[in-house]
Amino acid sequence: MSEQDELIEEARRLFAGRVEFLLSAPELKFLPDADFPEVAFAGRSNVGKSSLINALTGRKSIARTSVTPGRTQELNFFEIGTPTVFRLVDMPGYGFAKAPVKVVERWKQLVRTFLRGRAVLKRTLVLIDSRHGIKPPDEEMMKMLDEAAVGYRLVLTKADKVKASELADVLAKVEAQARKHPAAYPVIHVTSSEKGMGIPELRAAVLQDILA
Repeated sequence: MSEQDELIEEARRLFAGRVEFLLSAPELKFLPDADFPEVAFAGRSNVGKSSLINALTGRKSIARTSVTPGRTQELNFFEIGTPTVFRLVDMPGYGFAKAPVKVVERWKQLVRTFLRGRAVLKRTLVLIDSRHGIKPPDEEMMKMLDEAAVGYRLVLTKADKVKASELADVLAKVEAQARKHPAAYPVIHVTSSEKGMGIPELRAAVLQDILA
């Protein structure tokens, strides 16, 4: 078994174990103590963030999925492992959230401050819809992460929804844009929560980031 295969199997066992919702933090004062490594998930409101978290953890509804974009309005923390090994952080969706401007600004401030000040944050996963590629709100998030010096991986979601030729084109464009961002990890992950595509490899990447 190769080193990568071993990492994939270790990550599979870890995610198949204890996964528990810890708390929701609508403000920074509600954050849990920074005593475990964390990996955060960022993405536009309808990018499939909750579905990806459910797929990674092998649960059907550990993270809420909704037909109404923008339902996640706080930082949601999930603990992984027995005893706890690390936490996943589901961040508020950005982009087309159906919410008043003041509410959206409050979310932005919460996320920006969290990213800049969370010492245990090992990596952020920025989810990009395979059907659309990188849009201006994604660029804004990537720049925010660059400025905060937080390393991030770009993850293409819903890869099963586009033709192989279109997917290859989107992937090439995303790779080219990633090279312009100092905090972006060079390898792009291509996933489908529905079909399980790329999920084992992404689990292994998350574990790798936690152990680094």
